[in-house]
Amino acid sequence: MSLWRLNLGLAAALALAVAAAVAWGETSFAWADYARALADPASPVADVLWRIRLPRALTAALVGAALGLAGAVMQGLLRNPLADPGVLGVSAGAGLGAAVAISAGLGVTVGAVEAAALGGALATGAALTLLAARFREPETLILFGVALSAFCGALTSLVFNLSPSPVTTTEVLTWLLGSVANRDWIDLARAALPMVLGAGLCAYAARGLLALTLGDEAAALSGLPMARLRAAAVAGAALLTGAAVAVSGVIGFVGLAAPHLVRAATGSDPARILMPSALAGAVLLTAADLAARLIPTEVELKLGVVTALFGAPLFALIAWRAARSWRT
Repeated sequence: MSLWRLNLGLAAALALAVAAAVAWGETSFAWADYARALADPASPVADVLWRIRLPRALTAALVGAALGLAGAVMQGLLRNPLADPGVLGVSAGAGLGAAVAISAGLGVTVGAVEAAALGGALATGAALTLLAARFREPETLILFGVALSAFCGALTSLVFNLSPSPVTTTEVLTWLLGSVANRDWIDLARAALPMVLGAGLCAYAARGLLALTLGDEAAALSGLPMARLRAAAVAGAALLTGAAVAVSGVIGFVGLAAPHLVRAATGSDPARILMPSALAGAVLLTAADLAARLIPTEVELKLGVVTALFGAPLFALIAWRAARSWRT
């Protein structure tokens, strides 16, 4: 399948997923209600569709695209099919920033938790960018990422341990479970700005990812500024992941699953897989958020829980296939 046909098909699937997320929900509407919402933007039905459901659906799509793109970049950079945006500890750093902000009582300040989460992600990403410029071995970057993730996880656990009240603990846990509920157009715009910058850095680093498929020595002899391209890849993935976590909380497995869903149709070129991975991630997370809303439970499931329920078996399947290929 040609790349443009794949992207066109994924874009059509995304449009259908967003339309379904806007049309379906806890409250059902008749066809006449939808027509009234289109004709009268001030009607109650229009308020539900355009001010509640549409921003939520687009936020899910944007977060999914960011995680899918970051996952494709990380898998190309580390040459590891099991890599995802959380492997370098950026998600853990963002979660730590949000947990500290909530425990400090900043949850009542508009945008404070999101800014703290993005700050934590950028701090982690800055450290990893410096490491990526200094060390070219992917194993070194993975080990540093695992160490940072463990350290940030331990500090987040310390926040839970020292939480001033059970209410604060519940707020931190709820945020870390991930959700795009109650997101509005301002939240969407705030998240889009760093994501656009991160996507630009990933696009710049794409030619370096292609060179890395030939091995470190061949990439070093290619004449490309590999240290700069590696740093751009890490910084771009960090920005994408940090902005996603800042607006939605910690959501796993999308960055892992999206590239694998399209890899068979794109071949082994890690540069060709970037756009399809972003579109596939957007479709996945939009569909997952719709499922979280429609699954009949007394309390709406958190988006991070839904992605983990479906993503964990997929991760096990990918690991099993990778183990078989390594044996052969």
